[in-house]
Amino acid sequence: MHDFGSNADAMSAAAVMNRLGAERTPFLFLLDYALSEPLVIPLQRVDPQHVKYWIRGSTNAPDRPPAGSARPAITILSAPSRKRYRRAFAVVQQHLRCGNSYLVNLTLPTAVRLSGSLADLYYHSQAKYRVWLRDRFVAFSPEPFVTIADNIIRSCPMKGTRSGDGQQQTEALLADPKEYAEHVTIVDLIRNDIGRVARSVAVRRFRYIETLYTDSGSLLQMSSEITGELRPDWPTRIGDIMLAMLPPGSVTGAPKRMTCRIIAEAEQYQRGFYTGVVGIFDGTSLDSGVLIRFVEQCADGYVFKSGGGITVDSRAEREYQELLDKIYVPLYRDNSN
Repeated sequence: MHDFGSNADAMSAAAVMNRLGAERTPFLFLLDYALSEPLVIPLQRVDPQHVKYWIRGSTNAPDRPPAGSARPAITILSAPSRKRYRRAFAVVQQHLRCGNSYLVNLTLPTAVRLSGSLADLYYHSQAKYRVWLRDRFVAFSPEPFVTIADNIIRSCPMKGTRSGDGQQQTEALLADPKEYAEHVTIVDLIRNDIGRVARSVAVRRFRYIETLYTDSGSLLQMSSEITGELRPDWPTRIGDIMLAMLPPGSVTGAPKRMTCRIIAEAEQYQRGFYTGVVGIFDGTSLDSGVLIRFVEQCADGYVFKSGGGITVDSRAEREYQELLDKIYVPLYRDNSN
């Protein structure tokens, strides 16, 4: 994992979160992958002209698109070349075969054309977690990171994807040995991460399937639910809890510290806020999501960052296709909890 203990920005953000938590002051936190530019803002000071968020119903922006807002569409302009992907894949496989990692989440950026604006995309996309940062990015994520309520910390990592829907595709996903190995690795990692900050850690639900409806079809995603018990004073330690669990295991791999080094060697680009975390502390409870399904504004256009987990049994062509399959806009209403 990243050495956040020597990261002044990370430690400063954690201290602010601890202080606001101790005061029971509601706040928004927007944490990039490397914690090089974390944002922690009291909710009353969040300016919707600069940051808009939707955290499973908690929001600072209208629920409906403004009049005249264009329904957005994403078109792939230039996907990462198969040569570039295979080169990164080969780096990952070499480390896997040497036993340096069991699972590596490999991602790359794809150049896309966006009709409309990032704000249009924020308003028209639907997901459990949405966030727009002006002139930077929009994310519409289906994946929780951690929630905390009634002294229970909970994480529901998503790991395992298949195009389509219905019983036949669900059974195929559950029966896939590669997806099983990938999912079990992440469940074990998240269980260990929660064990660093909580007691009585347990897997409450193992390998359940959710269907995501998008502008280009359906995706099945496999999740599990892991919980632990926190001391009642947990709000005074919110920042410490988050730093102990970052970056999210579902978008890194295991073991986390070495796998983050492998990711940097293989990907050769900056993730930025992609695969970071957005969340809210409302004064009594906390909810947060992983920043996946992510469109970023660059100097020469837009990129959509995506990827997936790689194991020693992975095949480059299949993983490359999964990277492309995750380039979508979820133009639907997600009412799940």
